[in-house]
Amino acid sequence: MEYTVQKLGRLAGISTRTLRYYDEIGLLKPARVNSSGYRIYSQQQVDQLQQILFYRELGLQLEHIKEIMSSPSYDRVHALKQHHSQLLDRRQQLEALIANVEKTIASAEGRMTMTDQEKFEGFKQKLIADNEQQYGAEVRAKYGDETINRSNELVKNMTQEQHDEVTRLSEELQRTLAQAFVEGDPGSELAQKAAELHKQWLTYFWNDYSKEAHAGLAQMYVDDERFTAYYDQEQPGTARFLRDAIVIYTQTDKA
Repeated sequence: MEYTVQKLGRLAGISTRTLRYYDEIGLLKPARVNSSGYRIYSQQQVDQLQQILFYRELGLQLEHIKEIMSSPSYDRVHALKQHHSQLLDRRQQLEALIANVEKTIASAEGRMTMTDQEKFEGFKQKLIADNEQQYGAEVRAKYGDETINRSNELVKNMTQEQHDEVTRLSEELQRTLAQAFVEGDPGSELAQKAAELHKQWLTYFWNDYSKEAHAGLAQMYVDDERFTAYYDQEQPGTARFLRDAIVIYTQTDKA
């Protein structure tokens, strides 16, 4: 079946202006333009649009969606399986939060006792779901589903002491990195301390550490604008500085 811009917009629940914009940026081109100048979309474009909207729902920017879908290695079935997994994670997050609230109500009413660790279980699941929504597609494409699933399990099984240590490491990393950035030398003692702190922080999320994976993640901080924005929010250029420090660090015997 074929659709005009208006019909496809109504079918998908988006505006014709959005579809025209997708065409302009090369994200979703029509199958053809008829003799009257109308864009005509075929089944292939319908499927592509569904995939685009899946990615948008997961928080990806249009430019990243275009890069993913135009890649020679793009596999629609694999992408759909990833979406399915991420949506299940999101459902699990909601179920965990609902259960957490129900337990808290029962505890407040004196019907049960709730441990301090139980009070935060739902929020751990939310952290995982939020990370999946924001970065899931990229990190899964880079490291594979099995690696990311194992990392998520590590987060879910963190003790309160481990969670506190991760928080402490993150805060110390930010302070050290900010001070090292002012010095301006990624090979300085302070910058290398930041790289070491980053490694220690990673070990709470990775089953196995490797220099190559560490350097690869640091490069992603530069290549992906969302990671860059996070590290550059106080001082532009911090993500690149951290990347350079980690590259130097992973080339030493300390890593």
